[in-house]
Amino acid sequence: MGDSQRTARRWHLDWRLLVFSGVFLPVLLSLGVWQLNRAEEKQTLLDRWQQEAETLPWPQMAEQGLTPGRPVTLTGRYGHRTWLLDNRTRDGVPGYEVLTGFYPLEGPPVVVNRGWVPAPRTRDRLPEVDAPDGVYSLQGRVGEYPVPPVLAEPAEPVERWPRRVQSLPEATARAEIPGLPGGILRLSGQRQPGAFRADWEPDMMGPQTHYGYATQWFALAVALTILTVVASYRRSELPKDRSQ
Repeated sequence: MGDSQRTARRWHLDWRLLVFSGVFLPVLLSLGVWQLNRAEEKQTLLDRWQQEAETLPWPQMAEQGLTPGRPVTLTGRYGHRTWLLDNRTRDGVPGYEVLTGFYPLEGPPVVVNRGWVPAPRTRDRLPEVDAPDGVYSLQGRVGEYPVPPVLAEPAEPVERWPRRVQSLPEATARAEIPGLPGGILRLSGQRQPGAFRADWEPDMMGPQTHYGYATQWFALAVALTILTVVASYRRSELPKDRSQ
């Protein structure tokens, strides 16, 4: 009977592979833990902000400083000054973002971004963006004054309202509405009084995003461990079985 040759997988230590895994595995695990900690911190911050929005008076909140993403609840009236932020599109349709002054019953006024409206067909016409009369309660989040990273076109020399602008720096807004704080208010949804299409992207990375990143880092750590174990088993030749 002829010789037969068998092969099997046996454990072989490769010091280079072990060094590679030993370096990167702790890094991946630490990144995953860091993202979990960031998610917990962000959730705590959001919870505190939400509680402050419901209990902290607007004058005190504005005095402390407005951080982007912070929720705010205000009660007051819309003013008559409205800026139309030009060159804003939704779904490929040109339009404007509507920014109107708002005067709370207590505390400083604030510019409210009421959302997006489509532009009329011709540039000589402006959309109808009248603000509702009366006292309303608004909910939203703090945003930054819309100033593009490039040099904007000069504002159109008009005295009437609303005004079409390419940007709205804080100094320009304060020249018309003295006492404005260091941020604007973005309405939280289209059901808010005076809102248009207010479908904003989140102003800050939420806890769920951090949890997603943590899952990715841990998944890479698991994949690295599995690949290390699989690569350590190599096919080797077993002793020949000689039969008479």
